[in-house]
Amino acid sequence: MSSEQNTGSEVAGQVPMIELRHVEKHFGDLHVLRDINLKVGKGEVLVVIGPSGSGKSTMCRTINRLETIDSGEILIDGKPLPEEGRELAAARAELGMVFQSFNLFAHRTILDNVTMGPIEVQGVPRKEAEESAMALLERVGVAEQAAKVPAQLSGGQQQRVAIARSLAMHPKAMMFDEPTSALDPEMINEVLEVMVELARGGMTMVVVTHEMSFARRVANRVVFMADGTIMEEGSPDEFFDHPTTERARDFLDSIKGH
Repeated sequence: MSSEQNTGSEVAGQVPMIELRHVEKHFGDLHVLRDINLKVGKGEVLVVIGPSGSGKSTMCRTINRLETIDSGEILIDGKPLPEEGRELAAARAELGMVFQSFNLFAHRTILDNVTMGPIEVQGVPRKEAEESAMALLERVGVAEQAAKVPAQLSGGQQQRVAIARSLAMHPKAMMFDEPTSALDPEMINEVLEVMVELARGGMTMVVVTHEMSFARRVANRVVFMADGTIMEEGSPDEFFDHPTTERARDFLDSIKGH
C-alpha cells in the first residue's frame, strides 16, 4: 500500500495514535489473531469489517486490554500499553469503548451514568462533572432524559448515552465494537449520526461494524479481516469498488442486498 493510502499522520511524521505490532491471540486451540500489524493515525476513522469470527471484535478489545494478547505489542500515542494496575486504568481512561450492549448501570440515572467516571476515576468535582455531562447529553440528543434510568430509554437512546459516557472521560480515541448490531433498524441511524459528528470533529475512531454505508461515508480507511488476519486495507472507494482478494470479493457479494 502506498504512503498516500496510509494514515495522514504517518505522512506528516507524527506518532500514530494506536499501533499494533505482530499481535497474536489464541482462545485455546483457536488462533483468533494472526500477526496483526496496524496503525491508526490521530484523527483517523478506521472501519474494520469482515465475516463473523474473523477476529474483528477481539482485535478491537485488545486495544485497551479487555482481551490480553499472547505476543506482540500495542502502543497508544507512542507508549506501550501497560499490562495491569493503575497505569492500565489510566491508559483505558484515554480510550473510550462503546459495545454492542450498552452496559449502563441499570439503577443509576442517565446523568449519574455519565458523571461516574469523571467523578470517581478522574476526581472531577460533581458540579463540574454534571455540567459537562449535560453538555454531552445535549450533544448526543438525549439531555431531556437525564433524570431517567436506562430502562426508560429506547435502545438507540441508551447507546447514545453510552457514547456520551465515554466522551465524558475526554478520550484520545474511541473504539466502537458493533455499536448498532443490537438496535432495531429505525434506531441505527440516530446512533450512526452521532458517530458521524464525532468523526467530523476529528476524533480518532476504530469502528467494527456491518454498516457499509457508514464505512463508505465516514471512513478514512477500511480494514478487511478474515480468519484472524488483515487481508486488505485501503480507502473506502478502493475497497468497495476494487477489492483485491477473493475473500473480500466474496464477502462484499454476500452482503449486497442486505
